[in-house]
Amino acid sequence: MCSCQQHSTSTAQAAAPAADALTFHVEDMSCGHCAGTIKGAIEARLPGTTVIADPGSKQVSVRGSSDHAAVKAAIAAAGYTPSPELID
Repeated sequence: MCSCQQHSTSTAQAAAPAADALTFHVEDMSCGHCAGTIKGAIEARLPGTTVIADPGSKQVSVRGSSDHAAVKAAIAAAGYTPSPELID
């Protein structure tokens, strides 16, 4: 988990996840530094993906990969705890 001491909600507006995106809820993503770490970890492990990580909503949305396990593993390897986001 992040220790950057900048734990405020995101000032950027969260984009709604696309229908073809994998979306995870990451409760321990608390700031922009956390979001950048998660984004970098996923994009490094899965080249060609597009990642939107929003600490305000605690959602990570990934396009360009359908490998749920690989994305979850990348988030976990970065030190965070992903859980699938249920989208109706």
